[in-house]
Amino acid sequence: METTLLQVGGMTCGGCARSVMRVLQGMRGVASADVSFDKGEAKVTFDPSQISIAQLKTALDTAGYPTS
Repeated sequence: METTLLQVGGMTCGGCARSVMRVLQGMRGVASADVSFDKGEAKVTFDPSQISIAQLKTALDTAGYPTS
């Protein structure tokens, strides 16, 4: 397992943070996701043999939450 910290844009409320968490937790290979609306970030623990950081970012970008 690996853990990464993603900077997530577009979150304007706590509901957005929950949406980001649902997107991440719904992905195969993601063990956990902790999203902070206040900090604008998501801490994601994932299995790199099943999913890549690029795939995580693409999923969030597609959902309307751009990553950097």
